[in-house]
Amino acid sequence: MDVLKKLFEQHFHSPVERVQPLQEQLGGSGRNIIRLSDIQRSAIGIIYGVREENVAFLEFSRHFRRHRLPVPEIYAEDLRHDAYLEQDLGDLTLFDFLSKNRSGENIAPAVIETYRKVLEILPRFQIAAGRDLNYRVCYPRASFDRQSIIWDLNYFKYYFLRLAGIPFNEQALEQDFSRLTKFLLTADHDYFLYRDFQSRNVMLVDGEPFFVDYQGGRRGALQYDVASLLYDAKADLPPALRQELLDHYLEALRNHIPITSEAFMKHYYAFVYVRLMQALGAYGFRGFYERKAHFLQSVPYALKNLRWLLHNAVLPIELPTLMESFRGMLASEKLLNLHFEEAKRLSQTPSDLALSVRIFSFSFHRGGVPKDETGNGGGFVFDGRSIPNPGREERFKHLTGKDRPVIEYLDQQETAQQFLDHVRALVDASVNEYQRRGFKHLMVSFGCTGGQHRSVYLAEQLAKHLREKNGIEVTVHHRELEKAAAELETVAPEAETAAE
Repeated sequence: MDVLKKLFEQHFHSPVERVQPLQEQLGGSGRNIIRLSDIQRSAIGIIYGVREENVAFLEFSRHFRRHRLPVPEIYAEDLRHDAYLEQDLGDLTLFDFLSKNRSGENIAPAVIETYRKVLEILPRFQIAAGRDLNYRVCYPRASFDRQSIIWDLNYFKYYFLRLAGIPFNEQALEQDFSRLTKFLLTADHDYFLYRDFQSRNVMLVDGEPFFVDYQGGRRGALQYDVASLLYDAKADLPPALRQELLDHYLEALRNHIPITSEAFMKHYYAFVYVRLMQALGAYGFRGFYERKAHFLQSVPYALKNLRWLLHNAVLPIELPTLMESFRGMLASEKLLNLHFEEAKRLSQTPSDLALSVRIFSFSFHRGGVPKDETGNGGGFVFDGRSIPNPGREERFKHLTGKDRPVIEYLDQQETAQQFLDHVRALVDASVNEYQRRGFKHLMVSFGCTGGQHRSVYLAEQLAKHLREKNGIEVTVHHRELEKAAAELETVAPEAETAAE
């Protein structure tokens, strides 16, 4: 972290005032991605221990900017400490924009137009900038060659087929892999292959696309990248839109090189298949092997693409064992259950997906600790009687922990604030773990002598803290106050009757 602060201060001549880790839990790259900012500016800092990838990204970024391509500017670097600083492109990805502006297969025109812009820019990476790129810095391979393809196919075989329990004849499958590899290598592959050209690697800045995560780029065929974008699993583009966008890409491509649709399509679906297998290998490795279940959420979308391909795409080579493995995937009960789980997840409302945190205040002398009605065992119980008691002062006796004078009094008590700091730390740790593991309920109870001042104050303060977090539904119950209110409601009608 210190190295990034130093790079920021050297570049902007201003100290860092805020540091915000950005690497999402869903990410699989292993890089530390951090936003650093002062009052006026911000930048993205990267710390990553694979020097070769860092060198490739920095070299490619500067090269693409010389070709006036929309990629982040590199502000500073310190490769001795595996760090560099780049332009902050914000937080909106093409995938986010798509997700927020669609209803099923109905996608907003603005999103489609953005996809068209992205596909107009792609040939500039592949051809114009690809001609004089320094391919010597590519990592791990300088081209999408036989070895690269074999790595991807074996990734799929061992981390998806094997771990998903799909039966296959290994020797026959290897023969299919060999035929597929030989066919892929007959495509013209003298272009820049971006490698991970998908919707999460396109940032939108004032509606215009910018591109990131091309450090795995190498020399290769044109078909791979457009296949990556249009068959991006969770983007789930409708087939008709995929075809419309592919046609648009081919039009843009012809502005750079003479190519016919027939020549391009000869290899296109073979590259769609190999990209799909590479993605499934990644989902299997992260999901089945590393036990990061959220990666498996993409599998049903990949299978949906696979089903469409089996019914609509014709390859000019025979791959009988591979196709049989694909059919086995579509019939797999294990993978079918993933589909049902994802459908269930999508059908849930935000409240279904949220962690419910119920917070109680109570009196130790009037009924004891509240019971947990969810069957989860009660959660936390905190004893607030070590905190100074406002109820001992006449001015507070008829007030509660929700009233401003009591709140101001307890806000000034150091012991109360230390108590709350410890409570927040404990509860936050459980909330984070419960959300990670998909738990639905957590109960927190605060007790004091009368259940009127300290416990009520503590419950309200914790609720205020938790409501600032995402994915949490907070409810508060003040047991003794609610009992008193109920008793008043009972007495009031009787008094009215007596008056009559």
